Amino acid sequence: MNDFDPEVAFAAVRVLEHLGLEVSVPLDQTCCGQPAFNAGFQDDARAVARHTLRVLDATTGPIVIPSGSCADMLVHQYVVLFENDPPSLEIARRVAARCREFSQFLAEIAPAGIAGQLPARVAFHPSCHLLRGLGVRDEPVAAIASVAGVQQVPVHEQEECCGFGGLFSIKNAEISSGMLDRKLRNLDASGADRVVSCDLGCLLHIGGGLHRRGSQLRTQHLAQLLDESIRNATEPPGKTS
Repeated sequence: MNDFDPEVAFAAVRVLEHLGLEVSVPLDQTCCGQPAFNAGFQDDARAVARHTLRVLDATTGPIVIPSGSCADMLVHQYVVLFENDPPSLEIARRVAARCREFSQFLAEIAPAGIAGQLPARVAFHPSCHLLRGLGVRDEPVAAIASVAGVQQVPVHEQEECCGFGGLFSIKNAEISSGMLDRKLRNLDASGADRVVSCDLGCLLHIGGGLHRRGSQLRTQHLAQLLDESIRNATEPPGKTS
């Protein structure tokens, strides 16, 4: 998010602050190491992961991650990386116990929603790491449904992968493109005016495909949708953001 779409991270912070929370962002955190891990470069992934663990373990409170793929890496894959390194494994487990994907955390602290308001027709895309890795299915849907004025539209084959998969889209570009085309056809047919997801990788992949098709559909991270709905509900009538 820092490199490709910082506004998503800013939106996540604003939503959490709207709920009365104090948010701290350690400035020396870097990548979680997932790209190297997925590519088979275990030593490189461990080097990055050790730094991430040192940074996060020095903090207190829940660790909120607005990315299903990064959350899955921290929660499930760090223990694999450090299975033969007992000291690091202990830290990995300690940090994993504090990690919450953004929509998961919202469901815990604000189960009734964030009292936002926004007229929108939303198609939700459940990313693979969020749905299959973390087992998070209902939480983001409930967060979207809590926004007054939002209509969630059904999408054919909604839980099918968009074809991104990080390095998969590079190593298997033709297959990835075919999966994306099917996803885009289903999204276009849904009648939505925006596509919402909890993973920036999926949003970049889908957004690029929509742009090339000349589609009017826009993409948004869940945090951006909620942030927009909060501002829309609190700003005086007639004022534009």
